[in-house]
Amino acid sequence: MLSKKQTQLPIFITSNSPFKSSLFFIIIFLTAWFLLLFFWLPPTNPIHINLHRAYHLISNHIINSHVHRQPFSVYIYDMPSEFNLGLVKNCHHLNMHRDMCPHVANHGLGQPLQHVNAVGPACWFATNQFTAAMIFHARLENHPLRTWDPSRATLFYVPFYGGLHASSKFRETNLTARDELAVRFSEFLESQPWWQRNNGKDHFVVLGRTAWDFMRTKSGPDYGASTLLNLPRVQNLSVLAIERNPWTGTNQHGIPYPSYFHPCTSSQVLTWQHSMRLSKRPHLFSFVGAPRKGLQRAAIRDELIKQCGESIRCKLLTCRYGSGASNKCSSPSEILGVMSKSQFCLQAPGDSFTRRSTFDSMLAGCIPVFFSRHTAYTQYMWYLPQDAEEYSVYINGENGNATRRIEDELMKIPRERVERMRKKVIDLIPRVTYKHPNASDDGDFEDAVDVAVAALANHVQSVLSKE
Repeated sequence: MLSKKQTQLPIFITSNSPFKSSLFFIIIFLTAWFLLLFFWLPPTNPIHINLHRAYHLISNHIINSHVHRQPFSVYIYDMPSEFNLGLVKNCHHLNMHRDMCPHVANHGLGQPLQHVNAVGPACWFATNQFTAAMIFHARLENHPLRTWDPSRATLFYVPFYGGLHASSKFRETNLTARDELAVRFSEFLESQPWWQRNNGKDHFVVLGRTAWDFMRTKSGPDYGASTLLNLPRVQNLSVLAIERNPWTGTNQHGIPYPSYFHPCTSSQVLTWQHSMRLSKRPHLFSFVGAPRKGLQRAAIRDELIKQCGESIRCKLLTCRYGSGASNKCSSPSEILGVMSKSQFCLQAPGDSFTRRSTFDSMLAGCIPVFFSRHTAYTQYMWYLPQDAEEYSVYINGENGNATRRIEDELMKIPRERVERMRKKVIDLIPRVTYKHPNASDDGDFEDAVDVAVAALANHVQSVLSKE
């Protein structure tokens, strides 16, 4: 039997203790506080934490917030081979300047590159700037949002390699022969039952050249273009092109030129982004390109080449074409080497408003400097921030106005703003890059194809909901 002393409770919780009431409330308060912390800030599992990775995924999602608004799926038409693979088989005759066979290899990625010192050789290809249609097609064939049931489709993709065909007919003087395949394409569309459902408003095509190559008119000059985009049946079709007509191309949407980087995984993208953040940039600005003759829009190039050549802060890589010419611009490692060591990259219009070099420079983490608003601002609204000052510099070069000293303009920009712009450019790399068609869908970043089909699905659903 326990003694009386042994059976007594400790004095601080006995009924006669003056501390009982206050201690009781303290215990209740602390219990409630710990429960609040537990449920409001739940413990994390350190195994799954990757701060570097999480930051960029969130950043990309914020920029691309419209991508996941509504569920959608894409149906791919099984086209007669004359519209795509049949053209590729004739690759020796697709371009009047070069043999396209090496460039259409590997689904349009071109030949693998072995001497790019980052990420891994499997990601790098000598990609031609006019093969976006082939790359897009290959990506969609393995895309997780592809459906084999047209009744369930939000979008209908029509795989016509119109750009490859157009370049093979630039010197065709018989206009009927030049337009023949475009007319058959239009007739094919109208014959399809799923085209009839919404009169083609949920259908789209990807053209690997500028829209101007498909917009010949009776009254305008003949530069070798076809009339594809002027055909009545094609007006309801959404057209994805590397350059749109910013004035009348209401059914045209700009997509990035393909560059050389085609990652298979998000880790490869993050590795490349990290290397571009660490890259030392001794050149204030650079210009990569060749002079142009006879084009008013390209007249500014002479001035840019002159100013760059006269500045000790500029790196000039002049392109030379012709038999026996040594052309460093044909080397992706030379181009990216210059751009990755430059803070700003000058992007003058060339044969048209846009340039593949814009996307090469962004891949290299180099801030683009534009001299026409139609080089990017009116072209790639799905891909680039609405506030152009976040990622680029604009110097008005319209109507041949290039008298301002570029070096002085760039030197005026505060260092803090330059760092913010470069960070934004590097953050944009995933969405202006085309994944390898065999890439595993890890869901960690959206590439140029993901951004395009998601934005197009929202556009189509918005249009159809108003009818």
